[in-house]
Amino acid sequence: MGISAEFQAHLGSGITTVCRCWAVVRGDGVSYGFTDHDRSIAFEGVDFKADSGLTAKALQQTSGLAVDNSEALGAISDAAITEEDIAAGRFDGSEVRAWLVNWADVDQRMLQFRGTIGELRRSGGAFQAELRGLTEVLNQPQGRVYQKPCTAVLGDKNCRFAFDVPGYVTELPVEEIEEARIFRFAEISGFEERWFEYGRFVVLSGEAAGLVGVIKTDHQTDDGREIELWEGFRAKITAGDLVRIEAGCDKRDKTCRLKFNNFLNYRGFPDIPGEDWLMSYPTSGGVNDGGSLG
Repeated sequence: MGISAEFQAHLGSGITTVCRCWAVVRGDGVSYGFTDHDRSIAFEGVDFKADSGLTAKALQQTSGLAVDNSEALGAISDAAITEEDIAAGRFDGSEVRAWLVNWADVDQRMLQFRGTIGELRRSGGAFQAELRGLTEVLNQPQGRVYQKPCTAVLGDKNCRFAFDVPGYVTELPVEEIEEARIFRFAEISGFEERWFEYGRFVVLSGEAAGLVGVIKTDHQTDDGREIELWEGFRAKITAGDLVRIEAGCDKRDKTCRLKFNNFLNYRGFPDIPGEDWLMSYPTSGGVNDGGSLG
């Protein structure tokens, strides 16, 4: 929202009653409100709490396509942002909005920043978060990529595969854990070996609820089924916590067609010529009828 005439007049009066407010929404939907005022403030359905220990450096904004950025500094506290949540990655990529507000009349406010949390560092009971503006996405590659493997993510708007189809998801309690990365189950019936490789491992209950891991290997052992993640969870997981295990996709056209019956939405180019074609040359021997060299 732009600045109102009333707020502009207030700022031009020379005697102001302004403060800064920040709203942080994590990827799992949990929201936080902070203010540098000495009393809590509420607007737009968010309670901005004082005594949160959060401050921010000057905001750098541009009129072109350069990235707007700032930094938020704060103390880790059990009441607001905890060290365990930061270590678990719950704040990675969180949405951030920042306002300049007239605390005497909160209807007079101006949205100064909107973006996401980038790099997040913590040490000595404090944290420092890089705030990245909306123009940050312009630094990312856009458009289609011509390659043999599929470029879609299983289940996204391009893939369109729905996990509500029976045979692709199972939910069960954790039985045996090693390094918060290797999970062993006595049995996972109805799913063949390696069915879940490259799939998602979602924690549904316990201290790590909401965290998601990517499955590296899924194989049968003498004692049952073992599932290993590429990276261990950074939050405590105990036996009995409920998890959701989703089938994985290796991006090949054969997998898309036979495993998921979803080849109409395949986003790769399986017939694109490879490097061997670039190295090929005509010869006088053999059959030269214009057919495929593959």
